[in-house]
Parts: sequence; C-alpha cells; structure tokens
Amino acid sequence: QVQLVESGGGLVQAGGSLRLSCVVSGGIFNIMGWYRQAPGKQRELVGVISSGGYTNYADSVKGRFTLSRDNAKNTVYLQMNSLKSEDTAVYYCNSRSWSGTEYWGQGTQVTVSS
Repeated sequence: QVQLVESGGGLVQAGGSLRLSCVVSGGIFNIMGWYRQAPGKQRELVGVISSGGYTNYADSVKGRFTLSRDNAKNTVYLQMNSLKSEDTAVYYCNSRSWSGTEYWGQGTQVTVSS
C-alpha cells in the first residue's frame, strides 16, 4: 500500500522560510513533487522533481522554492524561502509512477502572515 506522509507545515511571517518533507512508502516513483490549493481556488502545481533530479517549477515560486529528493529514503523536500501571503495554502505531496499512476498525501497547511 502506497503512503505519502507530509510534515513541516505551519505558520510563518512573510519573508520567512519553511521546509516541507514527504516520505513515500510502498513503492518507488519516478516523479515526486508538491501541489497546493488555496481557499476557493483549484489545486495547482508548485514543482516536481524526477528520479534523476530534473525539476520543474511554477513561475510563481521560481527563485524562492527549491525541490530536492533523497532516493535512498524515498523522500522529497520543498524548501520555501521569501514566503508571501499568497503562498498560503494546503500543500499536497504527489508521487507518480513510471506507469502514470498518481498518489497523494493528506496535505499540510502553510499559512503566511503579512
């Protein structure tokens, strides 16, 4: 059974930093990453990273957020710097197998106060 367990969310002031972690168990996945959903909005891509370390970020977070992964630990990290109030959302970990099957974590709240 595949499980994604997120941690690291919380409340931070604008300009601050947070680091999210997601441990994936039950499989090995090519693509791992993060999406987010703000109140009243659709879920959107934050960024994804391949098993080879290639990354793709949403324009809104480029230069501020950094993805990394530890393949040995099946863990993906999202370092978020220079946080803005518009980054407030529930952040969801996502993993995608080579066959295209997707799995989601339960979500972790990130709140940025201005």
